[in-house]
Amino acid sequence: MVVSYTKNLANLNGFGSFIRLLFRWKGSVYKMVWQDMLVYVLLYYAISLVYRFALTEEERRVFEKVSIHVSHFRNLIPISFVLGFYVSVIVTRWWGMYTSMPWPDTAAILLATHIQGEGSRARLARVTVARYVNMGIVMTFTMVAPAVKAKFPGYQELLEAGFLTENEKEILELLDRKSMQHKTYLPFLWACRVVDQARREGLIKDALAQKAVTDEILRLRGCCGELLGWDDYNIPLVYTQVVTIAVYTFFLFSVLGEQFLDPAQKYPNNIIDLYVPIFSLLQFFFYIGWLKVAESLINPFGEDDHDFEFASLVSRHLEMTYLLADAQEPEIPLLVKNKAWYSAPSEETEERIEPPTRSAFLLADQFSPHREVV
Repeated sequence: MVVSYTKNLANLNGFGSFIRLLFRWKGSVYKMVWQDMLVYVLLYYAISLVYRFALTEEERRVFEKVSIHVSHFRNLIPISFVLGFYVSVIVTRWWGMYTSMPWPDTAAILLATHIQGEGSRARLARVTVARYVNMGIVMTFTMVAPAVKAKFPGYQELLEAGFLTENEKEILELLDRKSMQHKTYLPFLWACRVVDQARREGLIKDALAQKAVTDEILRLRGCCGELLGWDDYNIPLVYTQVVTIAVYTFFLFSVLGEQFLDPAQKYPNNIIDLYVPIFSLLQFFFYIGWLKVAESLINPFGEDDHDFEFASLVSRHLEMTYLLADAQEPEIPLLVKNKAWYSAPSEETEERIEPPTRSAFLLADQFSPHREVV
């Protein structure tokens, strides 16, 4: 689930508004990088201890030359450019996934608007279309989200949850024997057929209303198709490999190149000897944290701290569509005159100001004191 924190920033109270967020663990960068950081620190101090206490004087001079050489050529790796562009692509992909999420609320509102009536046929049409829309969304979620797949591994579970009828389950199983392609679009076809039947029975008053409902159903089908496309077509593997190799190679070399050397040798940029490589650790934290951002956002369909919570969306969509599409008469407010009616100005008292004509603008310009005299 994506960790929400913006509500804590609704009212900024001066200094330290963002600093308070640094002490959160769930969904934090610390949770993602601490294992890599631990390995880096252990390697760094293992090499440092060998250099300081295990090598002879001559071997230390050789190690220092190797360290200076590695430090010089390590900076030739364009890690900022490669990693920055990669994270930008990942974030754009993540946002595209979010905007592709199907939300059936509009379809439910259109159903309640254009298929009115308390009769059994009208209610059956609204509820059936809403159920088919939810069925198509859930079948799509089972193909991209492991949490939803674990909850609905087959048609039997969909039947028990109320998304399918026994007859529809038999149809889907029959089609599975005919074709191996996924059947996520089939419920949207059924929904469009129900809308068309409602139009022929007079439950929908005109063709424009039918088109509005059908277009919204097809838009949801398109959203489900986009989700499947995001899941099937990834960022090319070679790009991910290049970025990963560049980052870890950079820090593998930094274990040697960032060692503090003997100041008595007066090597360039080695005038101080510290036991804690503060700036190297900060550099590691920022770059590896950047890479972990890409790792967490490249596929938000799982169950990590930064992933979309599809399981709760299934329950939410089902509840909202039935609440909107099958609204009963007592749930629709009466049309009454309220305060806005009595406070609004009437046509008789409202003063109308006609816009000036073009000739009025020309006349005003003629007598303007700022007009240039030729």
